Amino acid sequence: MNDPGTPGVSVVICAYTEDRWEDVLAAVASVRAQSRPALETLLVVDHNQGLLDRLGKEYKETDAVRVLANAGPRGLSAGRNTGIAASRGGIVAFLDDDAVAERDWLKHFAEAYDDPRVMAVGGRTEPVWASGRRPDWFPEEFDWVVGCTYRGLPRGRVRVRNVLGGNASFRREAFDAAGGFATGIGRDGNKRPLGGEETELCIRLSRARPDAVLLIDDRAVIHHRVPEVREHFRYFRTRTYAEGLSKALVARSVGAEKGLESERRYTTRVLPAGVVRGVRDALLARPGGAGRAGAIVAGVLTAAGGYVVGSVRARRGGVTFSVVGIEEAGRD
Repeated sequence: MNDPGTPGVSVVICAYTEDRWEDVLAAVASVRAQSRPALETLLVVDHNQGLLDRLGKEYKETDAVRVLANAGPRGLSAGRNTGIAASRGGIVAFLDDDAVAERDWLKHFAEAYDDPRVMAVGGRTEPVWASGRRPDWFPEEFDWVVGCTYRGLPRGRVRVRNVLGGNASFRREAFDAAGGFATGIGRDGNKRPLGGEETELCIRLSRARPDAVLLIDDRAVIHHRVPEVREHFRYFRTRTYAEGLSKALVARSVGAEKGLESERRYTTRVLPAGVVRGVRDALLARPGGAGRAGAIVAGVLTAAGGYVVGSVRARRGGVTFSVVGIEEAGRD
C-alpha cells in the first residue's frame, strides 16, 4: 500500500517503434508488479500511428495504463514533456521502453521524497547484453554509452549534479520551477543518438531552486536491454561522438562551468584509472585488457571531437533547442 503522506507516482514510458513491442509490454508489466503501486502508467508514443493504435488496443481494458500521442515535436524530450503534462502524480518517474524495473524500484524512489527538499531521485541501471555477456573490450567506465550506470558514479544514496533520464524521478514542483525537458538535445529515433537533456534540466532546476536536493539511490534498480548492434565498437564510437555534441549544447545552455563539472572529475580521475586497469590486465594476460584501455582512450578522443564540432555549430547558430512550460507541452 502507498504511504498516505507520500505523493502518488506516475510512471512515464516513451515508445517510438514496434520493433520493441515485447520490451514495451515487459516494461509496463514491471511497473504493474511494483511493491509500491504506481498511481498510473503513461505510455507516450512518438509520432507512430501504428504503434499508438496497437498499444491503445492492448491496454484499452486497463484503467491504470494510458496511451498517449506525443503532443510535441518528434523526440524523447517532447514525449516526456507530454507524459508530465498528462500525469496526475506528485512524483513523475521515467522508465526506458526497453528496460524492466525491479519490484522495489518505486518504493526506493518514494522514500527519498519524505524530505521536502528532494526534487529528483535517480537509480541504478544494469545492462542486459544481447550476447549474454559483456564484450571483453567494453569498459565499465563507458556503460553510459548503452544507457546504463557506469563505473565512477557514487554508490548508495548520495547527492549528485544530475540524474540519468532512463531511470529517474522528479517531484512535480521541479517542472513548475524549471520547465520541462529541452527539445533539440535528447534522442530522436531518426537522428544521431544524442543525450544530455536530463543533465541540462537538472542544472536548470538547481539554478531555479538553489535549495533543491538531487539524489541517486542505487537500490532503485532497472535492467536495460542492450541490443546486439550496440555491442560493437562502431556504435561505441558513434555514441561517444554524439555525447560530445550533446555536452556542447548543454554547456551553451547552462555554461561550461556547470555543464562540464562532473565530466572534469570523470576524465581526470575515473578514466585514467580505467586505462591503468586495462593495461594491468593486459600485462597479466587477462582477456580484453588492452581493448578496454584502447576503448577508453578512443572514447575520450571521439567525445572531445564531438564537443569541438558541437561548440562550433552552437556558436554559428546551426543547432537550436528550446525549453517550454509543461502546460504548453501538453497542447497539440
